[in-house]
Amino acid sequence: MKCPFCGSNDARVIDTRDVSDGIRRRRECLGCSQRFTTYERIATVNLLVVKRDQRRERFDRGKLLSSMQISCSKRPVPAEGLEEAAREIEADLYAMGGSEVDSMTIGELVMDQLQRIDGVAYVRFASVYGRFDDVARMAEEIECLQALIHRQEELKNQMELPLQTPEDDS
Repeated sequence: MKCPFCGSNDARVIDTRDVSDGIRRRRECLGCSQRFTTYERIATVNLLVVKRDQRRERFDRGKLLSSMQISCSKRPVPAEGLEEAAREIEADLYAMGGSEVDSMTIGELVMDQLQRIDGVAYVRFASVYGRFDDVARMAEEIECLQALIHRQEELKNQMELPLQTPEDDS
């Protein structure tokens, strides 16, 4: 850290405290013994969403969560589950590393989460999102969802076989 008084690059941290928007550090210059304060904030990437008409707007997790809540209205879905799903989607978007993300990508991530959480909410979101061209396509998707749920139930109901070790053969 460069001292604002003498320009020396040798300073030690005397005190560190968390503040509302980052970290406050009290430092002492080893060259001139002057004390000064620095503030550190995490630099966040402003993630932009590229809409279908090529407009760009800032990513808003509140808007994402709101759309998921609308899809889950009057469904037995806990609010904590939706909050966690929204956090996971946001983390996935930032993990992609870009400054822009296509709205279609966000929609696919939302549908993946809703499919896990509640099938009806998934179909509701997908129908508004525009995944279905017609009623036949929607019926196909519902059949696929029912088959997936059926497979998951079968796997859950299968008995687990004990692992056999070589000592058991004797």
